Amino acid sequence: MLTGSNFKRWKQDIEFALGIVDMDLALREDEPAKPNDQSTADQKTHYAKWEKSNRLSLIAMKRSIAEHLISGLPEDTNARQFLEAMGERYRVSDKAEAGNLLSELTNMRYDATMSVREFILKMVHIQSKLKAHEIVLSENYIVH
Repeated sequence: MLTGSNFKRWKQDIEFALGIVDMDLALREDEPAKPNDQSTADQKTHYAKWEKSNRLSLIAMKRSIAEHLISGLPEDTNARQFLEAMGERYRVSDKAEAGNLLSELTNMRYDATMSVREFILKMVHIQSKLKAHEIVLSENYIVH
């Protein structure tokens, strides 16, 4: 359920759920041309699959968003555009996220509530997130 502060996790969950039931076609591909009299059977079938995927994807996404967050969202879009609009609405600044990660890392203190190994793995996990933001820290900074 999207609550406003968990967009990244919500998006991963939606993409996984739709992918596992093979309903993510509308997220992966652009809308094909609408079939006409000259369209082949394959084109008509492909469009029908895309349309079903789009409809069900939109339903799944809208049902997994808290009701108070639904207002102001685009109504006449396809699933991919809807997901992009949601991403724009809940975009987290990379610099802010990197700053939060650096702050979390520098303020970490071992307090014996977890094993030393778990503590070090948590630090390494934060370091790998920072690498994704192109912030590289030496091993000496992480484990000292």
